Amino acid sequence: MPKTFLITGGAGFIGSHLAERLIVDGHRVTVLDDLSTGREQNIQSLRGNDRFQFVRDSVENERTVGILMAGCDAVYHLAAAVGVQLIIDQPVRTLRSIIHGTEVVVESASRFGRPVMITSSSEVYGKGTRVPFAEDDDVTVGATRFSRWCYSYAKGVDEFLALAYHKQFALPVTVVRLFNTVGPRQVGQYGMVLPRFVSAALSGKPLTVYGDGSQTRCFCHVLDVVDAMVRLPQIPAATGQIFNLGSDQEISINDLASRVIAVTKSSSTIEHLPYEQAYGQKFDDLSRRVPRLDKLRSVIEFQPRHDLGQIIQSVAEWLKNS
Repeated sequence: MPKTFLITGGAGFIGSHLAERLIVDGHRVTVLDDLSTGREQNIQSLRGNDRFQFVRDSVENERTVGILMAGCDAVYHLAAAVGVQLIIDQPVRTLRSIIHGTEVVVESASRFGRPVMITSSSEVYGKGTRVPFAEDDDVTVGATRFSRWCYSYAKGVDEFLALAYHKQFALPVTVVRLFNTVGPRQVGQYGMVLPRFVSAALSGKPLTVYGDGSQTRCFCHVLDVVDAMVRLPQIPAATGQIFNLGSDQEISINDLASRVIAVTKSSSTIEHLPYEQAYGQKFDDLSRRVPRLDKLRSVIEFQPRHDLGQIIQSVAEWLKNS
């Protein structure tokens, strides 16, 4: 049965793909985005569709959120500051948009009884050394005087807040901790590694690797992530739970840079830059960031359909045409 979904941050990289998927599935979608990091061109294909509505405003505007909440059946909350560089440069904006924005959304969702999916982050695991990360693992986060960790703390508060509303007010909540989600429409200006690498490779410029490049990450195509985000809320057992969401196929950043050069057939070289020079301050990074996906796979059959080569190619094609 068709529903009306509210997507906060729906003009962003992930949110716009989610909006398209829900429209294709026959639903109505309202996107709320202040375009601070989202982009109108991300939702251009939906303009003119009578099942799509775009509202330009902040998720922190309680009146706007209340009006839109009253008119929807369920919510995907994606609005937040994104990217390491933005978090380093604007920690106040990061904290306000994440914590206060989530507070406004879950309070309004609770008032109207609307199910909500909260998008959290692998950053919640902080400096965790027990790899792969499982949802109930203890976490160690860096000192509060380093703004690099404010995103981790803020997303942790998001999760506590969402689960508190579920426990105290029976709000139907599902939380997903996203690992490195990549694909078309993701831009490199906020420090996102893959579009930054692909853009450099297409231009024949050096690919700049921060640190020594031995750190490993797992990259999942946005369409695979969106598919799981659509399916999870349909499963009653997912309510009140936290799920890792991403790929568990690990690759070092050095190898990623080499793979990008190979796939794009680029003449680019690889350069290394100390974190302190890249971000202008001391920066703690995790040597490995790999999700344990057992919990997710116990609820839905999740297996990413796009391999790394296909992911790189899709980003390259999008950058060439954008």
